[in-house]
Amino acid sequence: MEHITSKDGIPIACWHCGTGMPLLLVHGTTGDHSAWVSTLTELQQHFNVWTMDRRGRGESGDANSYTLERECEDIATVIDAIGGSVHLLGHSFGGLCALESTLLTSNINKLILYEPSISLTGSGWSTELEIRLQTLLDQGNREESLLLFFRDLLKAPNQEIVALQAGSNWPIRIAAAHTILRELQSIDRYVFKPQRFHSLQNPVLLLVGGNSHPRRYATAETLQQSLSNSRMGILPGQQHSAMRTAPDLFVHEVIEFLKAT
Repeated sequence: MEHITSKDGIPIACWHCGTGMPLLLVHGTTGDHSAWVSTLTELQQHFNVWTMDRRGRGESGDANSYTLERECEDIATVIDAIGGSVHLLGHSFGGLCALESTLLTSNINKLILYEPSISLTGSGWSTELEIRLQTLLDQGNREESLLLFFRDLLKAPNQEIVALQAGSNWPIRIAAAHTILRELQSIDRYVFKPQRFHSLQNPVLLLVGGNSHPRRYATAETLQQSLSNSRMGILPGQQHSAMRTAPDLFVHEVIEFLKAT
């Protein structure tokens, strides 16, 4: 593990292992670098795989105030510190940050966005939910706030929530619960403007779970129409966490896209 200092002085914890072209993996809301653990053994046979703890969790630092822009700067800073041309894969909120980071560095090669948290109609969460979430956090009830996020906002199936609770990184998700609200607010404020990405010529793979909510497809279709060198990839039978529920399928799609000439 090493720390790379972001533009505003925050230390961002990074890990890397493997040989080949660098590949940076950026996790989503409530996660940390361990979100990719099921994929690393195989990916590291093909790439020099880098993972990071986004700010506010794990071994990374945090600032007194939060903006989406700083998150995107973190990714660009890590990519520039790796050096040379780097493949980039972002999941969920990490996918939104990864897309925006393409405007901040010229060192990105291929880009994979797995169901990035870009809402075409707002975040879908209510003021009431925000109040409930904030109240639970103020009471120190991090686990209940995390369950509220998965159950009431993501509408995750009960069996998936049970599996998450049984996983080794559930305590990590609980520890990062304070970052949920700020990321939801960032999603709600974010407006995707296609014209900002007209000059993006990088090959882009837009991954979507075959059983994911229709809004995930709508977002991917909008991105495909807006990003000139992009295509969609469907993960049959999966939803929002294929790197955990079907790691072999997920890794196959990633390797096939990144290795293609």
